[in-house]
Amino acid sequence: MSFNCRFAPSPTGPLHIGGVRTALFNWLLAKKNKGKYFLRIEDTDKERSKDKFKQQIINSLSWLGIEHDGNEYIQSNNISKHIAVAENLLKKGFAYQCYCSEEEINEQKEKCKKQGMPYVYNRKWRDAKDLKIPEGVKPVVRFKSKISGNTIIKDLVQGERNISNSTIEDFVILRQDNTPTYQLSATVDDHEMKITHVIRGDDHMINSFKQKQIYDAMGWEVPYFAHIPLIHSEQGKKLSKRDNASTLEDYIKIGILADALRNYLLRLGWSYKDKEIFTKQESIDLFDLNGVGKSPSKLDLSRIYSINETYIKTIEEANLFIFFKEYVSKYKKPINKSKDAILLKSMAFLKNKAKTLEDIWNNSQYIINDKIEIGTEDKKLIDDMSKKIIVDFIAEYEKITSLSRETLEPMIKSLIDKHKTNFKGVGQPIRIALVGSRFGPGLYDVILSLEKSEVTKRLKNIL
Repeated sequence: MSFNCRFAPSPTGPLHIGGVRTALFNWLLAKKNKGKYFLRIEDTDKERSKDKFKQQIINSLSWLGIEHDGNEYIQSNNISKHIAVAENLLKKGFAYQCYCSEEEINEQKEKCKKQGMPYVYNRKWRDAKDLKIPEGVKPVVRFKSKISGNTIIKDLVQGERNISNSTIEDFVILRQDNTPTYQLSATVDDHEMKITHVIRGDDHMINSFKQKQIYDAMGWEVPYFAHIPLIHSEQGKKLSKRDNASTLEDYIKIGILADALRNYLLRLGWSYKDKEIFTKQESIDLFDLNGVGKSPSKLDLSRIYSINETYIKTIEEANLFIFFKEYVSKYKKPINKSKDAILLKSMAFLKNKAKTLEDIWNNSQYIINDKIEIGTEDKKLIDDMSKKIIVDFIAEYEKITSLSRETLEPMIKSLIDKHKTNFKGVGQPIRIALVGSRFGPGLYDVILSLEKSEVTKRLKNIL
């Protein structure tokens, strides 16, 4: 069979991390089965939909490596088809016009609230033989949901789900202004796009039962449904856009690599044996819906950092440098191009203590900035003994003609012996002078990354 999957975000805000995972699972299922993956922009909410969010969604998914087939499908371009289907349902007797005023609906809701019951529309206009159509009231169009019996959905993740039809209200498919609602538009679009598999969050389960009734009424083939559990915050609550780690942008701006984040999201609620790290191709080859769990997944930032650190350590330095430069161009002050060669050469050690691209930025400040700032606490560590060590280091350092770790190590050892101290005693003041902090990359890496004249200049400055 052919596989057609889709991701259908609304461009009303930045792309949520839960949505990204939904897009990923749809993309993987389609690619695994040599099918098509489409991006549908559900922009029918004209007040809240913004072009900037649409572009951000497209760019974000592309950054992550989730490329859609063909052009984006823009839902608002298809409204006339949605309305035509609603009129068809009216004609076939599967829908009806409802003239209840807003006040009436609010009264019903209030009554249900007082009784502690969920609100279900009372179907007043479902059989309107004895009702007089009020003047000046525009009707909504409601779908005539089944009243008796049960509806079954064989969900590919949750298993067989069975609900009583009496619990599904006669939901609105056309508003008073003749605009279609989500239930109608999503169903018509999925049919028009020949979507075979609808993968989305399990908060959409009730929508699938409603939409199945529209499929059945129109005599259309019903797609397979797969409802994946939601992502919860580290506190165990449903992840909301107010959380600092809820949107894709939150991760990009702290310097998480695309491959690392995609790997993390793949493993968030899906597993394959004990495997943790997957290449892009392995993700496609091994993915299936049987590996998706039924329980909510909890976001774990420390795990994201850990996976990102693995990717940073194993990536080729030339590629890492490209990602670093892209990151800096978006979120940091521009770096002088004259620093590119030394930064590229230094990636080999700058990445060693880095969990993110932000860490590499922080670790490389001594290279990026010609003038370093030494913090108050670090300045206190430059005592008389430290200054004597620096003076002796300069004297020996300037004698070396061929700089390497092999020529530096015996020199440092002789200073340790001369001043009756240890590696920290010698290395700390030198590092503070060169980097501006007692923390940072390894001492030998720092010395060898800077020009010889620059090392001498910084050491003399601190004296």
